[in-house]
Amino acid sequence: MTADLFDDPRLTTMGLLYEAHEGLHARLEPTWRKHGLSGLDGNALMRLSRSPGRRLRMTDLAAQTNLSTSGVTRLVDRLQRNGFVRRELDSVDRRSAYAVLTAAGAARLARVLPEYIEVIERWFTGLLTTDQLDGLITGLRIIRDAVRPEATARQPD
Repeated sequence: MTADLFDDPRLTTMGLLYEAHEGLHARLEPTWRKHGLSGLDGNALMRLSRSPGRRLRMTDLAAQTNLSTSGVTRLVDRLQRNGFVRRELDSVDRRSAYAVLTAAGAARLARVLPEYIEVIERWFTGLLTTDQLDGLITGLRIIRDAVRPEATARQPD
């Protein structure tokens, strides 16, 4: 009975996911470091660059980066000190603020992304066929939407 529990294929699936994530993180992080950023910095800059108006509510950026309110505040403070983002108050709700990608932030991201994309291609997307990648993307979206619905992009009010 116990052997069957230990051999459950769902455990294998989760183990593979954790191992793949850790391995990819180890391959990707040096690219950010080489350009004076952390992976978290890069993640935030990418999310801003791909959002309407290159901006996100601070609460949405926190949800998408899996940070607490204070964690995203520290992240945006650091990125703002480096000139990569700025804060904008919501014109309707002054209690809300946006993180906005600056020209300097976009320029830094544009310098990093070609190399970052090469690493993604080498160690992730390039290892899969088109059908495998399409299936993986579909599956990941289903899982993400179920376990972290707050992380999906919200349209600005």
